[in-house]
Amino acid sequence: MQSFVPLVCEYRGDLLDLTHMGYVCVVDEHSNVVLHLGDPQAKVFYRSASKPIQALPTIARRLDEAYGLTEEETALFAGSHAGEPFHLAALSSLFQKAGLEESWMVMNPAVPAAAYANEERIRQGLPPRKFYHNCAGKHASLLLLQRALGAPVQSYWRMDAPAQQKVLRCVSILSECPQEQISLGIDGCGVPVFAVPLRCMAASFKNLACPDRIRDEALSQAAARFVPRIHRHPLMIRGTGYRCSRLNEDENIVTKGGSLGVQCIGLKREGLGIAIKLVDGTEDVLPLVIRRVFELLGYNKPETLRALDELRPTSMLNDCSMQASLLRPAF
Repeated sequence: MQSFVPLVCEYRGDLLDLTHMGYVCVVDEHSNVVLHLGDPQAKVFYRSASKPIQALPTIARRLDEAYGLTEEETALFAGSHAGEPFHLAALSSLFQKAGLEESWMVMNPAVPAAAYANEERIRQGLPPRKFYHNCAGKHASLLLLQRALGAPVQSYWRMDAPAQQKVLRCVSILSECPQEQISLGIDGCGVPVFAVPLRCMAASFKNLACPDRIRDEALSQAAARFVPRIHRHPLMIRGTGYRCSRLNEDENIVTKGGSLGVQCIGLKREGLGIAIKLVDGTEDVLPLVIRRVFELLGYNKPETLRALDELRPTSMLNDCSMQASLLRPAF
């Protein structure tokens, strides 16, 4: 089987100028592959797409309730926040309530991903800080879990840390991939990152969308409690105008992207899981791929399709406002 295939073609005039290669896999409620482009067994790193899964052990222990955290604050556990003011306010409140220190997070200080937020930081003469890092919410969840397990809090990022072992088990259960077959790496923020076959990534988001399919009662209940918060507070998952926040406005969808061309989606009513990977790491054409997959599956909610069209038009304009290129799905 061919490992990966063309997903998006970009034309200038009549000439094919660029081809974006990748994989797509769709599974049904029983985790059977019902559609695939490229090898559904290809192993792919989740990157940040695993964040909604990684949050579940913390939610399962009801640590959100123990510290009186709001839904917005706990939604950040699953987010890759862009450093907007409301993100910083929620993080500050979360850390204060839970008695956590910003300095305990392992990553280096960063700057906001949202341009306007970073410009305001510069105007105010504020230095980079760890709270600005997009993974700060995930790290807060891990710190809470590590402390609840009675382990040294500041070693939460190590693969042998109890918190990371709980997360690894959770990834295995949600993805239906045996723990010993999960490949490990180091993520950009310093904690472990997980790679599973693409069909397993799709299965994990089918399970998030249909928590009754999760083969662990505590994690099933945690997902049922947690996923609706993503819909009620989609801006916490990324930020204003971003792909993940726009798509999670659709209450039938649970989705999270990962750096370098990863997107995982669960469709609730349809009982389907979708995993997409652009092998060149391109992210800006993901809305075109998602829209085409939705078309093939017959998913046609107007507001969601309109959001995808707004996120990535098929016609590219140059600096003179003239059409320079056209993008077309290749499948």
